[in-house]
Amino acid sequence: MMLEKLVVIPTYNEKDNIEAILRFVFNMNKGFHILVVDDSSPDGTGEIVRSMQQEFNGLFLEVRKGKLGLGTAYIHGFKWGLNQGYEYIFEMDADFSHNPEDLEQLYKACKVEGGDLAVGSRYVKGGRVENWPWDRNMLSKGGALYTRLVTWIPVKDPTAGFMCYKREVLENINLDAINFVGYAFQIEMKFAAWKLGYVIKEVPITFIDRRLGTSKMHKGIVKEGILGVMLIQWQSMFKNYRHRIRNVANSPA
Repeated sequence: MMLEKLVVIPTYNEKDNIEAILRFVFNMNKGFHILVVDDSSPDGTGEIVRSMQQEFNGLFLEVRKGKLGLGTAYIHGFKWGLNQGYEYIFEMDADFSHNPEDLEQLYKACKVEGGDLAVGSRYVKGGRVENWPWDRNMLSKGGALYTRLVTWIPVKDPTAGFMCYKREVLENINLDAINFVGYAFQIEMKFAAWKLGYVIKEVPITFIDRRLGTSKMHKGIVKEGILGVMLIQWQSMFKNYRHRIRNVANSPA
């Protein structure tokens, strides 16, 4: 049986959300499997996932030793999904800021509408944000505009973390060359796919601020995003970026 759709959910202290988000996705009955990449959450998130594996055959858990960062969690999940043979690999948060019902729209953007990478976008027509304070909203919109001005990437929501990748995109990106772990990770992955010639589709979503648990946003992530954008563009302009970022072993001849 072909393995088609895998949702990668990174977690750290998400015990208030994890059971509900897993049940929601599986109860949609759309054929999504889920890999939770847990950074040894001290609140027992991993134990909750493990207890649910007997109930859901498509639920998998990878536990890492300590809090190692969002970007490395996703890369761990991407590599796991590729090794298992999944055709479409998704990113999604555990806290319901991303509506699981939108997974199917991201899937269709790649499966049917010609996208190689689909982005759940807050900043295209029909997209919006709910329940964010004005300063967080301005920071996000300003970061998106700043990223587009510096890198020229044709994506209106370059820091978005709700995504669908076709298998070949992740196979052909040298994941070990991705440098960043926070918001800049999301930017660099889109930038790498764009530079390698892949088609990026943006799908409008409503992003809802988390109701339970604690936000992982901190000043270090913001700083990485600001400096990382400049570094990404610098590398692409003055070094052989495509050669470094392309996974030569998997690239077409």
